[in-house]
Amino acid sequence: MSIDSMFVHKMWDDHELAKMVDGGVPFPMLSDAGGKVGKLFGVYNEAAGVENRGRFIIDPDGVVQGYEVLTPPVGRNVLESIRQVQAFQLVRKTKGAEATPSGWRPGKLTLKPGPDLVGNVWKEWKTSMAFD
Repeated sequence: MSIDSMFVHKMWDDHELAKMVDGGVPFPMLSDAGGKVGKLFGVYNEAAGVENRGRFIIDPDGVVQGYEVLTPPVGRNVLESIRQVQAFQLVRKTKGAEATPSGWRPGKLTLKPGPDLVGNVWKEWKTSMAFD
């Protein structure tokens, strides 16, 4: 979502994104003309008439689980966004019985929250990241 029109999104997808991602972006891009949504999420810069780059991970219950806001000169890492969505999905699926260490990816070891984990996260992290 950005303040750009749907026509600008189409041109951007057709002429730039499609060169980076086969077939272009696999989800709809939304237009936030006037910055209403950007204002709600605190990323709209009224003076400049632009939105900072924000990524918000919102769960099925409408709760923001994670977010990142970057100024325009700094690019985002889409693969990291996907990894985080997968991590939030796993934690939700296990109802918090599993947690994901830094850099976790599907198929890698997870953490089991509890008293035994306190002070020992580093051991689990070192094991799970050893052959990344």
